[in-house]
Amino acid sequence: MITQRPKGTQDWYGEYMHKRTIIEAVARKICKAYNIKEIITPAFEHTILFQRGVGETTDVVQKEMYTFDDKGGRSITLKPEGTAGAVRAYLENGLFAESQPTKLFYITQAFRYENPQSGRLRQHHQFGVEIFGSSSPLAEVELITLLNDFMKELGLKGAKLHINSIGCKSCRRTYNEALLSYLEVHKEKMCPTCRERMLKNPLRVIDCKVPTCKEIVKDAPRTIDYLDDECKNHFEELKSLLADLGIDYEVDTGIVRGLDYYTKTVFEFVNADGFTLCGGGRYDNLIHEIDEKQDIPAVGFGFGIERIINELAAEGVSLKPEEPVDLYVGILGKEARTAAYRLVSNLRRKGIIVETDYLERSVKAQMKYANKIGARRAVIIGSEELANNKAFLKDMQTGEQTQVELDGLAEHIVK
Repeated sequence: MITQRPKGTQDWYGEYMHKRTIIEAVARKICKAYNIKEIITPAFEHTILFQRGVGETTDVVQKEMYTFDDKGGRSITLKPEGTAGAVRAYLENGLFAESQPTKLFYITQAFRYENPQSGRLRQHHQFGVEIFGSSSPLAEVELITLLNDFMKELGLKGAKLHINSIGCKSCRRTYNEALLSYLEVHKEKMCPTCRERMLKNPLRVIDCKVPTCKEIVKDAPRTIDYLDDECKNHFEELKSLLADLGIDYEVDTGIVRGLDYYTKTVFEFVNADGFTLCGGGRYDNLIHEIDEKQDIPAVGFGFGIERIINELAAEGVSLKPEEPVDLYVGILGKEARTAAYRLVSNLRRKGIIVETDYLERSVKAQMKYANKIGARRAVIIGSEELANNKAFLKDMQTGEQTQVELDGLAEHIVK
């Protein structure tokens, strides 16, 4: 071994990969029902996209981005989240000129240089949805409903919806003044990062995880008390829609989300231990921030796939196991190899999962291997079987053997 995988990354294989495959399949299935189209954006973008879109005062931009100059001297960043790239693609490709709303989903890699922990790696994977063109709270409800359906389909039951409103630019200005006034009294006890944050973006202090800062902000003013009429009505309609649909929620005024682009609604799904599984909200100013010619409302969420896998384990949820090998075709003698492999190929084209021998094992070793990989049935094919067009099909669980015709073998492989 000349090296190991970089810190904060992981290899996907075996059962872990199987779980990821199922999660992604469920995500695509749910999005299809909601008429949400898939989008794939580059793994890296020009750095300015994230500086302008995510926010220069965020930890993501200040501390966590993988940024480098390419050979042409351009500043490039591996994407730390999916929204900014989706917005850039929406604008650059003129999707706003089509009938609105535009609903897009992605399953993407994301990169953040931070201390690896459970469900949070330096290279992780996100399932996200963005809805462009609707200012109605029904767009938020659509995402929340989709997430409920998604988690229900996977078998997750322990997540609870938390919602808040952080207002728009207008009411945020009044709120920031009140918050800054409160923080000034306590700034000597705040961490150095928050003392800097309070001057650039006071709202970010609410999101601090340092115990002393968390204690200070417990009694700080809350955005929900400073909403203007438009933002207040939007939030009240959202709550009414959720109640009418029977979706339980908790108003959590501590939610502000970690990215600067959020406006009005912010939400999280939180597990029984208080750990945030996914988060999202409205970001009506982001598109204008990236392209001043456009002023289009939008809402979205991101759900870490690694976090989903961890939560499935925590709740003891077992996903559907991998389909077993339907048939193991053993090969007896080199002269039978070509015809036997032709049979294997024909069976695979009929959707039957077939494995065979590639190591020229003995018949005994082949049967041992067939048992080890969990093959449901096995057949050994040699010159005699080919000449007679008949072979014995063995049920690997019961040991029962049935003579069958080789050209009718598929009919005996019952799924």
